[in-house]
Amino acid sequence: MTAALALLGYAIMAGCFAPALLAPLTRRGASVRPGLAAWLSAMASVPVSAALGAALTVKAAEADWPALTRLVCQQVAGTACSPQVYRSGLYSAGVAVLAAASTLVVAAALWRYGRRTQRAVASTRLHARAALLAGRELDGAGAVVLDDPRPVAYCVAGRPAAIVVSSGALAVLDKPQLAAVLAHERAHLAGRHHLLATLTRGLAAVFPGVPLFAKGSVEVGRLAELAADDAAARSVGRRALVAALVAIATGTAVPAAAPVTRAVPPGALAASGHAVPARVERLLDPPGPAAAALFGLALALASAAFILVPGLLAAAA
Repeated sequence: MTAALALLGYAIMAGCFAPALLAPLTRRGASVRPGLAAWLSAMASVPVSAALGAALTVKAAEADWPALTRLVCQQVAGTACSPQVYRSGLYSAGVAVLAAASTLVVAAALWRYGRRTQRAVASTRLHARAALLAGRELDGAGAVVLDDPRPVAYCVAGRPAAIVVSSGALAVLDKPQLAAVLAHERAHLAGRHHLLATLTRGLAAVFPGVPLFAKGSVEVGRLAELAADDAAARSVGRRALVAALVAIATGTAVPAAAPVTRAVPPGALAASGHAVPARVERLLDPPGPAAAALFGLALALASAAFILVPGLLAAAA
């Protein structure tokens, strides 16, 4: 029973305080992939720990119900808990009702999460099919063009997946910049970032009161953008990618010879909704190898802790 309480306590502590540990380590994007792994490990460890704790509690109840009712009474009332209290039929019935209600709440939350995730996946696939039907193929680029004056580009997972570029985006992008945008979207699809977003947003929606899920879903999305930026920069170069980000965010073409600096007006870029100013800043002044190694090591240790602690607590049962 001690292990069950420890697992439930860990789930509560991690759900509340893990963001305070991880946010400073991933704020600058010095080590993106380890950062994604750390946030995902933390977010996965909370429901896993809670489920293990609940399972051990049920096991303890089946093995020795009187011992469980006594322990619950002592945890709540301390020394005020007497045998007359925890041995009474009314108290035992109350504990049983509480246990049943807790089980129903957990089952309902899991059902909501599964249902929401299923609907999100179905909606994404439907959108991909619609884009492929409504758009025209972009010659040799593996993308489709939708007639829309707004400069946008995105990818949607499906069978097959689709990279969508608006006619407004084509109007402000030159060939290297378009190649950068397409490389960015291909990186999203290759990294299955849509799946990460669906799973983490589902947790935040079903459990809105858990700080780790609320913050983690945002951070996973942000780090996925940085990962795609890094892949595109390796493929076509940082300059083309920065120019493409600025062009799409502002709706204004950026000539190939134009200097792109950190003095880009942040107010104009904020209209993109994807934290473009911070991404441009990072691309123009990337973290050095030493910072990447240091933050990567810290994040790897954090990931290991989020994975190992629940396992060790469960093994101690």
